Amino acid sequence: MEVAGMPGHLIRRLHQISTQVFVARARAAGFDITPVQFAALDALIDHPGTDQASIAALIAADRATIGGVIDRLVAKGLVARMTNNRDRRARELRLTSTGEQAFTTLLPLVRAAQDEVVRGLTDEERDVLMRLLEKAIMVGPALLPAVQA
Repeated sequence: MEVAGMPGHLIRRLHQISTQVFVARARAAGFDITPVQFAALDALIDHPGTDQASIAALIAADRATIGGVIDRLVAKGLVARMTNNRDRRARELRLTSTGEQAFTTLLPLVRAAQDEVVRGLTDEERDVLMRLLEKAIMVGPALLPAVQA
C-alpha cells in the first residue's frame, strides 16, 4: 500500500498506539480519562484559573472540542468552573482536589506509558525522534493557511 510509507499515516498509527497504551494504563489504575483530558489537567496545573479557549491553545486542541473535554472533566469532579470576578460572563477553570490527586497519580503512569510507546528505540533514537517531531510541529502551523486555501 502506498499510504504505509507516508509520514501522516505513520504518525496516525503511532498516535493510535500511544492512545491505546495511555487508556489501558489509566484504566488499570482506575481512571477513565483520555490523553486530551489529561493534557487539560496538566495545563490547569500550570495555569489555574484560565478559561477554556486558553486551555485549547495550550494543548493544541480544537476550540470547538475543548468544551466537551472540560464538560467531562467537570462531570468527573476533576475540574471546577467558577465565575470570573472581573467579567461575570467568563468562566475560570481550576482543578479540584480530586483532580489534583488524579493528576499526581497519573503523571508517573503517563510517563511510563510514553516510554512504552517508544520502547523499541534506543535513547539516542528517541532523542532524535523527539527533535524531529518538535521540528515538524513548528512548521505545521505555517502549512495550514495553504491547505485551507
